Amino acid sequence: MRKADVLIIGSGVAALQLAKNIQDRMNVMIITKSRMKSSNSYLAQGGIAAALSPDDSPGLHMRDTIIAGEGLQEEGKVMSFVEDGKRAVEALLSAGMTFDPKLGMEGAHSKKRIVHSGGDQTGRFLIDFLISSLSENVKVIEGEMAYHLLKDRNGRIAGVRTKDEAGVIHTYTGDHIVLASGGVGGIYASTSNHPSVTGTGIAMAFLAGAVVGDMEFIQFHPTLMISGGRTKGLISEAVRGEGGVLVREDGRALMESIHPLKDLAPRHVVAEAIYRERLGGGNVYLDITGIRNFPTRFPSITARCEKEGFPIERGRIPVAPGCHFIMGGVVVDDVGRTNLDGLYAIGEAACTGVHGANRLASNSLLEGIVYGQRLADHLKEALPSKTAPLAHAPITGTPGQLPDRTMLKKRMMEEAGIIRSKEGLQRLMQWLGGFGLTYESKMDDLDVEDMEDYLIWVVSRLIGTASLLREESRGGHIRRDHPKKRPAWDKKSIHMKIQTGRLKVSVYESVETKIHA
Repeated sequence: MRKADVLIIGSGVAALQLAKNIQDRMNVMIITKSRMKSSNSYLAQGGIAAALSPDDSPGLHMRDTIIAGEGLQEEGKVMSFVEDGKRAVEALLSAGMTFDPKLGMEGAHSKKRIVHSGGDQTGRFLIDFLISSLSENVKVIEGEMAYHLLKDRNGRIAGVRTKDEAGVIHTYTGDHIVLASGGVGGIYASTSNHPSVTGTGIAMAFLAGAVVGDMEFIQFHPTLMISGGRTKGLISEAVRGEGGVLVREDGRALMESIHPLKDLAPRHVVAEAIYRERLGGGNVYLDITGIRNFPTRFPSITARCEKEGFPIERGRIPVAPGCHFIMGGVVVDDVGRTNLDGLYAIGEAACTGVHGANRLASNSLLEGIVYGQRLADHLKEALPSKTAPLAHAPITGTPGQLPDRTMLKKRMMEEAGIIRSKEGLQRLMQWLGGFGLTYESKMDDLDVEDMEDYLIWVVSRLIGTASLLREESRGGHIRRDHPKKRPAWDKKSIHMKIQTGRLKVSVYESVETKIHA
């Protein structure tokens, strides 16, 4: 059994920002089920949103964030987030992180405020910088999947159980356990996410008793390259910010009459427009003929186009929407504390409330660096924990029949995807309920793939439950049978937790979760 002061599950920007800023005070261990650079953060083509230019302000950034989130957020919380974000980006600059000189424009932003690095390789450059900043005080465990949070005899979250690629179970303990395990994109058939991003951290926290919220709000990025009927990677929103135009097969502009911001409308608006066009049998392309020096500005997209047989000289990239980001997750306070003593969540695994019903473009990397910094500041000032010996936890038993992952991803895309309905969601929930699985199943005897399949089943049930309950269309949540926003759902969030082995669902006017950690 190995112990650390701070045990971090996940290796994206939030995890690394936290580790970087506490490593001089605490022993840190990072556990990742794949490899350090196998994360959405590393794949991120877009940049970091921050009000850095003289004609911009945190107030304008806050306004744009709230508009994109359909007003579900608290203004004070969002204002604090964007103000801290500006300081966090400036701190990265001071620490030696290099950014491109030109600020970019992306959808639903009122100003050019997107900071990029390496053109369309911001995530890669940022992750490499953060990794290079780590000392020997940060130990990294790769290739082990965390699947079960452990409590001490006082009920405090004090450790985690993992299984490695050879099937060996390991136990780690820590004074502070941090989930930075990312989102859920890998449970959808069409996604921009790394395949390893399957919501396992959210499921693990839920099974331990953590409150999760806003699970119905899934953002579908409008422009994933599509080839042979399959998505082949993200085409950054920055391409439209530089002048790319979405067009139909005959060259007519798709967004001309749909939204005043046209191609830079909020993501859910653009994604729905593309989805409906394709549903009617039409193809949609991103026309890039108006962008000068495209290969220099977008080197990774250029390489992907060439690889997939779409040379940029043609001036058109075929696109379709795919799952990109979840606004929900484990409910936390302003520094990442959950309702479970000893457990924290940061990054996309957390439901911070700053995104509302839809995330503003390039606020995701920003969220990672802000909450990584906030939690670091909190932990450095926290009183020493009073961790007791671990409680006995059984290590035998299996959950029974598991869903086929390919079929599950297909059904999630069809019935809990871009446009949903009561009938489709009920079909999904009936199918998920047909496996005889419970929230009290033990996973220790399963292989790693089956463990992940069980946790994916848990996450899928949470998304389906919340999606069925919210009978309105708002932000990323679009219901065919309830096509408009309903005032009755203003400022309301759907929270879920386990109570005596059963799912308890509550609707809150605001976050009312008691914070212990």
